[in-house]
Amino acid sequence: MDLSELTTIRVGGPARELVRAGSQQELVDAALTAWAGGDEWLVLGGGSNVVVSDDGFDGTVILAESRGIERLPGDGVRLRVQAGENWDALVAHTVANGWSGIEALSGIPGSSGAAPMQNIGAYGQDLAQSLVAIDFLDYLSGDVERVTADELELGYRTSSLKRGRQGVVLAIELQLEESDTTVAGYDQLATALGVAVGDRVPTREVRRHVLALRASKGMVLDASDTDSVSCGSFFTNPIVPENVGRSLPMDAPRWLEPDDVNVKLSAAWLIERAGIRRGFSLPGSRAAISTKHTLAITNRGGATAAEIAELSRYVRSRVMAEFGILLHPEPVAVDVEL
Repeated sequence: MDLSELTTIRVGGPARELVRAGSQQELVDAALTAWAGGDEWLVLGGGSNVVVSDDGFDGTVILAESRGIERLPGDGVRLRVQAGENWDALVAHTVANGWSGIEALSGIPGSSGAAPMQNIGAYGQDLAQSLVAIDFLDYLSGDVERVTADELELGYRTSSLKRGRQGVVLAIELQLEESDTTVAGYDQLATALGVAVGDRVPTREVRRHVLALRASKGMVLDASDTDSVSCGSFFTNPIVPENVGRSLPMDAPRWLEPDDVNVKLSAAWLIERAGIRRGFSLPGSRAAISTKHTLAITNRGGATAAEIAELSRYVRSRVMAEFGILLHPEPVAVDVEL
């Protein structure tokens, strides 16, 4: 099977071996078998944040299809969620039950097990605010361990898992509030809701407006929307020293980081000011910048991983030439240079 059938951007050649793991134990067994054989291995959940080479993957691809949401005993709302559980289905479940903490993360594609990898975040929330721990199959020891959120060193779109800690996320543990209201913590969301930042609003309304905002940017998977055939945001917002931020034009968005030394910039602003507009594509390429949002690279139909990568490198080179700032791709690259 071509991995293009298993990734949201619809690129990637065949896997030498494909194993479906429908339970946590099957996920453990599949990984241990691949490791024992010295095989190259790759775990896929929803396939939403990965670009795989057109040559495919010469190893074992493990599909994490384990499902289950379990409420644990104790104070508050503590959940254990299996790695293969669809992330947005989990968010919908929490909102329907009157639990708050991840409602602003509605519409993010992919599986729950992949969420800690890059500490998913949007509209004033990120996973770090709710994640307690993960059940983790460690590559070095072969043991199933409970790894706390602190040990994962979660940061802006990163974690120790993304920085080289090898293994398989088997389940995640979340701590949520038993409340059907939440704080509107992001300007754009608060404006859409018609409230001030910091006001409490119903979680159902937050979910509804977040889904609408994401859909307006092509960031909700939709078979009828070509702009949604993507990895979502393709580049992270760069974090640079404050003096670098001050060197940009006055209208460049920038947000002071908690360390009071660095600022976060808008990758979308940098891309647009480097002369790359919505819908842009290189001559003859079937990869294009989304017509709704410059942060997304989309497959307009039949694009190859090589075309996606070529456009990514072009965008990065234009921003570097214009501003001297290096953009970092967000997706995991498998045998392809983004």
